[in-house]
Amino acid sequence: MKEREIKQRFGIIGNSPLLDRAIKKAMMVAATDISVMITGESGTGKEAMPKIIHQLSSRKHNAYIAVNCGAIPEGTIDSELFGHEKGSFTGATGSRQGYFEVADGGTIFLDEVAELPLATQVRLLRVLETGEFLKVGSSKVLKTNVRVVAATNVNVPEAIDKGKFREDLYYRLNTVHISIPPLRERKGDIHLLFRKFAADFADKYRVPPVRLSDEAVQQLETYEWPGNIRQLKNFAEQISVLEEKREVSAEVLKNYLPNIGTSRLPMLLNKEEKKESNFSSERDILYKVLFDMKADLNDLKKLTLELMKDSSSGMEVSKENAQLIHKIYADYKPDNNEDAKELTRIEEEVEEMTGMEKNDSSGYEVIEDAEEKPKSLQETEIDLIKEALERNQGKRKLAAKDLGISERTLYRKIKQYDL
Repeated sequence: MKEREIKQRFGIIGNSPLLDRAIKKAMMVAATDISVMITGESGTGKEAMPKIIHQLSSRKHNAYIAVNCGAIPEGTIDSELFGHEKGSFTGATGSRQGYFEVADGGTIFLDEVAELPLATQVRLLRVLETGEFLKVGSSKVLKTNVRVVAATNVNVPEAIDKGKFREDLYYRLNTVHISIPPLRERKGDIHLLFRKFAADFADKYRVPPVRLSDEAVQQLETYEWPGNIRQLKNFAEQISVLEEKREVSAEVLKNYLPNIGTSRLPMLLNKEEKKESNFSSERDILYKVLFDMKADLNDLKKLTLELMKDSSSGMEVSKENAQLIHKIYADYKPDNNEDAKELTRIEEEVEEMTGMEKNDSSGYEVIEDAEEKPKSLQETEIDLIKEALERNQGKRKLAAKDLGISERTLYRKIKQYDL
């Protein structure tokens, strides 16, 4: 059986090589009994793969049970999976079979397996390794012959590092790994899926199917689709019901899809969802930005050095600017010997003009005059206030912030010292 026949049988739409690879893996592993881990973002259609595996296996005539582990409360998940005995907990009015007992000889699909509590993970690991389990409230060991296929949209290695998922269980489930590509990596399939959904909803609501203009198709294929196929289906249903015109333009799409047509560059401050773009990864983009910034900074330093070459040798440099000059050139490496000599000359002039010397660490320090009378606390405070006001062009709010005091305190000080 070929991939095309599998798609027709299970209603899978798409010609993406990544999708074909996932289907081929499912077909190859179906004849075995080994465990399979399916990963992919939410809404990518992971639930189709365990159905393929079950229907192409020797277990196809036995039970197939799909369990959403994230939808079952933690207090009842063990009972659901392994069953319980009468009186084992409040409300247990009778004995009950769990999914592993009911599906004996068949297949269990554990969707969102990373949501299982750690205690349940231990029970599941025992079933996978020995085929044995205990009902809740029972000491009798039961046997089952179940093929387990698991799926998750969680980064499992990261969950293992955080202590939320058992590493031994991961390796036991992940004997064969099938990755389902997100919709943004299947751009050629987006319009095919939309047309299928539009036709289905046209039959359901007894209306003509909606069509997209060429520009609308282009926008549809460039959209990121964070909700994947589930979001695309929801979009097709909305537009089928709400739009009176059956041909939809690119302008209309903006009413249904957030941020469509806008740039989706990576956000530097957002660590959680790093999405792939036309670049290989966001890391490449960040590196490029940083390298460009470094190149621009070096060009600026070189330009500043050229300007200082042209200035007169008698230029005046304040102590504050002298420190700034050193900070600018602390890690600057001139391109040639001439610039290096010029940089040394500038540092010497800074020392001569300001009475400051370059210390061994970094920056300049003032050479104290032994006969100079130290300033009083009041004089120092006045100088600091004046300098802050000058730096901020008389704006008291900014000056107060610069000094680390409140505006009211600054107003009082200005009045007190008659500034």
